[in-house]
Amino acid sequence: MELNQDKPIFQQIAETLEDGILTGSFKEEEQIPSITEFSVMYKINPATANKGINLLVDEEIIYKKRGVGMFVKAGAVSKLKEKRQTQFYDAYVSKLIREAKKLNISSIDIIAMIERGYDNE
Repeated sequence: MELNQDKPIFQQIAETLEDGILTGSFKEEEQIPSITEFSVMYKINPATANKGINLLVDEEIIYKKRGVGMFVKAGAVSKLKEKRQTQFYDAYVSKLIREAKKLNISSIDIIAMIERGYDNE
């Protein structure tokens, strides 16, 4: 992962972990890298890494085993897919629909455009 200036580092850490869980790099009930490992890997303050990981603890994606480390919670993949699908809808689909309505593009035409885009990508 390359850190960028677009969003806070702790959010980027959380999103990187989410991506790893969704792609299977970190499986449910499997241990994730420690806060120290994240801070060394990305050359960031451990408090920043901790803040990113705690976002996922608060969302019940990751849990702590005292004295052992952090683990991906069972059901995390389905919870993350649901979260990301909602974010995808809010960020892209709802905007697409609003713009399509302004331009009087029918839902049938939108679907055809999306299918064409899928075929070309």
